[in-house]
Amino acid sequence: MLIVQKYGGTSVGDLERIGHVARKIAAAQDAGNDLVVVVSAMSGETNKLIDYAHHFSPAPSRREMDILLSSGERVTASLLAIALQEMGYPAVAMTGRQAGIRTDDTHMFARIEEINTEAMRNHVNQGRIVVVAGFQGIDQQGNVTTLGRGGSDLSAVAIAGALGADVCEIYSDVDGIYTTDPRIEPHAKKLDRISYDEMLELASLGAKVLQSRSVELAKKMGVTIIARSSFSDAEGTIISEEVAGMEAVLVSGIALDKNQARVSLRDVVDRPGVAAEIFNTLAAEQINVDMIIQNASNDGTTNLGFTVPQSELEQARAVIEGFGEEIGSVDFDEKIAKVSVVGVGMKSHSGVAAAAFSVMAENNINIEMISTSEIKVSMVIDEKFGELAVRVLHETYRLDQ
Repeated sequence: MLIVQKYGGTSVGDLERIGHVARKIAAAQDAGNDLVVVVSAMSGETNKLIDYAHHFSPAPSRREMDILLSSGERVTASLLAIALQEMGYPAVAMTGRQAGIRTDDTHMFARIEEINTEAMRNHVNQGRIVVVAGFQGIDQQGNVTTLGRGGSDLSAVAIAGALGADVCEIYSDVDGIYTTDPRIEPHAKKLDRISYDEMLELASLGAKVLQSRSVELAKKMGVTIIARSSFSDAEGTIISEEVAGMEAVLVSGIALDKNQARVSLRDVVDRPGVAAEIFNTLAAEQINVDMIIQNASNDGTTNLGFTVPQSELEQARAVIEGFGEEIGSVDFDEKIAKVSVVGVGMKSHSGVAAAAFSVMAENNINIEMISTSEIKVSMVIDEKFGELAVRVLHETYRLDQ
């Protein structure tokens, strides 16, 4: 069985934890498995390197930042390989370049274009454990590139898909995917299995166990993921295609995202193309617009509202101010939260949204914006009611059972 394992920053946070991971990998090989292991930088290392760069420049070159930031994962990979070798297990550390990971040339946010697996396969065929530095690759010109935050998950899934691995195990400090954040709702339950689509929604809505780009790629390549803890032997949660019985579960999870801000535009000149101009300009500035709502036209003007990540609010403010007199007035609100109900069972059951709206009303929580998809209902509410909303929705759909 060929297994790709990925260990996050907390799993390899110090030398003792790297040793612990080495023992888990050794046990997996002793069980008869072939292994390719992808690692993140040690916990806190990436932030430390960013601080080093900012000591010299407030806006360092992205090319140079890629060379700098990719070093964190290389340190982990080499240390883990050394630990395994000392235990008597043949292991080899590889950079993204050596592992054959080719990307586009977008520094710090590169996308994987192809993986030449020949070198990794040769090592595996010779009985070696391959330890790959995650989060990195090279472009066509041979420049080092990095994949953005959470890029080691992406590396692992892409390698698993390219190698045709039987499974991709993602190890972190949590033992699977829960119905909601256990820190908010103590009765949250770990899920045995969840579909790609549900996990993609939860990841994009604020659940932090898996990075959304990695789930999207897993779905595209048909890679089965198991989210597990490196600190226990718990079974974890399987993320895969929908299987029989999944739609019998009405709701799989509740997500809360507090990193949201709302932009409200009033008395916008209601002419053809004005919305396209606004959102194309936002897109050109790499601003991620989420929920959008527009009121009916009134006396030649309309009201338009949308949400963006809080970290991108100032960029959005600059864009909107550039439209001048075409927008009558604008308000910015950072004290909001988005709470979402997710489940493939919504496709075959009615009343899910109605139940959510009813329980919000019963708890005097005002819904300011609503967005729906086939398997999701998202609501923007006042930030102070975010955790209460999670708890009452969790109870409403009996997710503790």
